[in-house]
Amino acid sequence: MIPMTPTFRRTVFLVSCLLCTALAAPASAADADPATTRIHGFYDVLVDTMKTAQRTPVKARYDRLEPAIRSTFDLPAMTRIAVGPTWTTLTPDDQRALVDQFGRFTIATYAARFDGYSGERFDVAAATDARGANRVVHTTLVRVSGDPVALNYLVRPGDDGWRAIDVYLSGTISELASRRSEFSAVLKSGGAAALIDSLKARTDKLLQPA
Repeated sequence: MIPMTPTFRRTVFLVSCLLCTALAAPASAADADPATTRIHGFYDVLVDTMKTAQRTPVKARYDRLEPAIRSTFDLPAMTRIAVGPTWTTLTPDDQRALVDQFGRFTIATYAARFDGYSGERFDVAAATDARGANRVVHTTLVRVSGDPVALNYLVRPGDDGWRAIDVYLSGTISELASRRSEFSAVLKSGGAAALIDSLKARTDKLLQPA
């Protein structure tokens, strides 16, 4: 029988602590879900930008958010989805121009919309829902006052990791479905040129100094 000396008891306690630490290891960055990690990274940049927004011009917020948004969202795929079936009838030049203007508009919308900070936080659920090869990442905007808002991201895998291709406002309302309704009306009345001009004008307006 091993004598239960003070030294032995301390050794057992230290080994137990090490085992507990090892069991907690799955929470490390190496084992984190890459789909949720991508959204976490975006939110980190967004909250940092919000915290300095009131003393930062909107164009500076745009510049700060642009790399994070371009690495988080598959903007070319989102443009194709928002345009809908008409996409295949457009010339390559019009397609490239629409991707460019839609990307600028998306970034400007975030820069203008998140223009202050009042203690908000974004919670990202650890579990995701499968949608075929894609996944839905569930997140919640938690405000100091007011009800929480569900913001869910449809993400898909690619050569550069998981990237978002749609955002569901209030958990269920597809942002791109709303965009497609808007864009369809413009395309019918004026074609690709009208939509390109409309996105550029809306972006320029969002980026005007307050």
